[in-house]
Amino acid sequence: MVVLGIESSCDDTSAAVVVDGLLRSNIIASQKVHEEYGGVVPELASRAHQQNIVPVVDAALRHAGVGVSDLSVIAFTRGPGLLGSLLVGTSFAKGLSLALRVPVVDVNHLHGHVLAHFIRKETSDVVPEFPFLCLLVSGGNSQIILVRDYFDMEVIGRTIDDAAGEAFDKCAKVMGLPYPGGPHIDRLAAEGDPDRFNFAKPRIPGLDYSFSGLKTSFLYTLRDETKLNPRFVEENMPDLAASLQRTIIEILMGKLSRAVKETGVKTVVIGGGVSANSGVRQAVADYCAAKGITAFIPPREFTTDNAAMVATAGYFKYLKGEFCPYSATPYARVTI
Repeated sequence: MVVLGIESSCDDTSAAVVVDGLLRSNIIASQKVHEEYGGVVPELASRAHQQNIVPVVDAALRHAGVGVSDLSVIAFTRGPGLLGSLLVGTSFAKGLSLALRVPVVDVNHLHGHVLAHFIRKETSDVVPEFPFLCLLVSGGNSQIILVRDYFDMEVIGRTIDDAAGEAFDKCAKVMGLPYPGGPHIDRLAAEGDPDRFNFAKPRIPGLDYSFSGLKTSFLYTLRDETKLNPRFVEENMPDLAASLQRTIIEILMGKLSRAVKETGVKTVVIGGGVSANSGVRQAVADYCAAKGITAFIPPREFTTDNAAMVATAGYFKYLKGEFCPYSATPYARVTI
């Protein structure tokens, strides 16, 4: 069974091929056009997807050693994401499906991040056992998800305002770092003192997150200190990055630890773009080791937006017989 996965939810155009449940190829074309604007420009993103999608799909098929006539099903990201970008992937998938007379399955982007842990390159690759907790952290989402099955997921904690990825990127922007700021914060944090500065932590009941107060505290610190020393940010860049990263990780881990206690699960996985952060990965690994529970930390290539997770999720939907009608339209916002 050959699955072609297509991902176009934001600013990465990606295509992947899964054959009988094993990943054969995963091609990603990133868009550099947004760097000078300090963030993703939706109209530019959708135009770049239009330019990239045909060569990316062609490359994925060639690297997998299959042709379009071999496809059993086409899986595509239907949402959430930027509508213009999603429309490119959705339209391409439907058009190719009609031309080849093969079915299509739609994939929830967040669902794909959770199921990224089931991407296998070899039959011997180990995957999580149900049930497990997933800490899903990205630029637009911070969620704790109780996963009972491939299609039985319950969000038990979520951000009530900004996401962890937004906190990284927006704080990096006021520090004068290039977009996306998260990787630059991660790099600088390795050189700094994480205890140099203290920033505000939210007191939100239950398992929900909040990062808006942290951003405000960070901004006020920079404003007040820069008044006294105009070169404050430049001179303290590593310490600021390390302290910011430590605070975000403490917020994330505090709620995750509580969720483990409340659910009693024995397996924790992480997913989403922020799961590529070195500090987050180490914190989850250390916590699980201390508690005697199993941790699944994905390869960095599967943390950001990629079609391998879409093709994998589509593989399981195909097995369940959940196909998508051609009348289906993309959606910008949705939860698991």
